[in-house]
Amino acid sequence: MTLAKTIIAALLGLFLDDGRFAGAILAWLLAAWLILPRLALPQGLPALVLCAGLAGILILSARHAARQRGSTPSR
Repeated sequence: MTLAKTIIAALLGLFLDDGRFAGAILAWLLAAWLILPRLALPQGLPALVLCAGLAGILILSARHAARQRGSTPSR
């Protein structure tokens, strides 16, 4: 039973470790769900917009985490 609790805690930690990151993803998904179908975009473009937004959130979160640790990404 302890192994199962450890595995579940680790899996939850993957998704809930950074609350700001999870919140940003949920907000972006909600915004995309509400707004993208109402726009007259060519087929396939809404998927690209969704992915670009998620990628942007990931990049910003990674940069924020790097700054928190005291290291900056090299360019």
